[in-house]
Amino acid sequence: MSEITQLQPQLLWKWFDQICAIPHPSYSEDDLANFIVNWAKEKGLDVERDSVGNVLIHKPATKGMENRQGVVLQAHLDMVPQANEDTIHDFNKDPIQPYIDGEWVTAKGTTLGADNGIGMASALAVLESDDLAHPDLEVLLTMTEERGMEGAIGLRPNWLKNHLMINLDTEENGEIYVGCAGGENANVVLPVEYQANTFQHHYLFSLKGFCGGHSGCDIHKNRANAIKLMARFLADLRQNHPEVDYSLSEIRGGSIRNAIPREAFASIAFNGEVEALERAVNDFADTIRTEFSHTESNAQFFLEKLAPANEVFTLACCQNIVDVFNTLPNGVIRQSDAVANTVETSLSLGVLRLEEDGLHGTILIRSLVESGKHAVKTQLQSLMNLANGKVIFSGDYPGWEPHPESPLLSLTEKIYHNILGEPAKIKVIHAGLECGLLKKIYPSLDVVSVGPTIRNAHSPDEKVHIPAVQTYWTLLTDMLANMLEK
Repeated sequence: MSEITQLQPQLLWKWFDQICAIPHPSYSEDDLANFIVNWAKEKGLDVERDSVGNVLIHKPATKGMENRQGVVLQAHLDMVPQANEDTIHDFNKDPIQPYIDGEWVTAKGTTLGADNGIGMASALAVLESDDLAHPDLEVLLTMTEERGMEGAIGLRPNWLKNHLMINLDTEENGEIYVGCAGGENANVVLPVEYQANTFQHHYLFSLKGFCGGHSGCDIHKNRANAIKLMARFLADLRQNHPEVDYSLSEIRGGSIRNAIPREAFASIAFNGEVEALERAVNDFADTIRTEFSHTESNAQFFLEKLAPANEVFTLACCQNIVDVFNTLPNGVIRQSDAVANTVETSLSLGVLRLEEDGLHGTILIRSLVESGKHAVKTQLQSLMNLANGKVIFSGDYPGWEPHPESPLLSLTEKIYHNILGEPAKIKVIHAGLECGLLKKIYPSLDVVSVGPTIRNAHSPDEKVHIPAVQTYWTLLTDMLANMLEK
């Protein structure tokens, strides 16, 4: 047990500490799911897993709450596994190490998993408590939300009995989310051709220390994409430093599709003076530090000597790769006309990896409107046509359309106003929540999404605000105690 178990509300933090102790990155949530199932059975609760691994736990209404409408509390089981370069951590074996830093809880060198561990912990705390008033309650914990929402996509029809749902995956205190972007994966593949290495030098250029973050929630914050910066450097090197005649033996960056890449690497084989490459790197570093002075103060640029490679990309192949990833659209494409101060359409190049069949770039497209998503897909297809590459689309999931007349929203607004002393903000989020998929299977669901303040989700700088967790817990428990009548 860590120091966070002494925080209030203690039952919620006790559960979050337990969640941190059991590794649960995407596709490795079974140990955590089984722990929760066994706990629920010991507690005497009805619990079941469906064919894709989702967990559903039922708890009857407390005394006096039988005439209130039943509620589903929904969160996801998995977390995004990201670690700092100098942190040795096996996310499939090692526990997360949370600690208190002032008014925040964060983790030692890794993502914290407050997204969505706090949501899970609050639902489980409600189930465990014998003192909270609540209506008929179902807790739905879904699988693999962070890597394609496979749990929500495969959710069993006719499993849920209640028609009100509180999604627990929002990351801002004082806000109620009533809609979200839909999304789709795009995997671009460029052919790679090799030639024998005849270059004089071989150096590794590394970009590290960038902020990264959530590719939906943080896409508008002008944070650098390390892969895009690497392509920009290599294009500039070709165009403005002809004294460095080069090709590549490898290029890579990022680690997960829905996080802005914090690091990128290029193995550069070249002829010419080493000092010329060093000057190009230093000039580029100065440019980026100035350009991103407000968002990337910890950016690092490293150049180190490598042993000679046996083979490198052909010059035509190298130029094609650099041109494509330098040209590839990335970031905010369009702001919404319908929802103020909200991104409508974006895409984020999350991972670049060299594989046997070519160089793969993994992209997540997000949009509040289907036409925006379609427009980005046509851009990517056109670019791959020009570059003799291919693009494969997968994992399409719908957005969540707002319904301002929702009775559950009205209740949430009223209670939040009482707690905050001012109106809550009603928002549509550019990130992908599972609500759209869940409503596709259960069209009659009335859904809102709430949560505490979480910063830098999907990065090792992730942290959750301790006072906001208390506010969120008050909101959640007050909502349950004052749920709509049947």
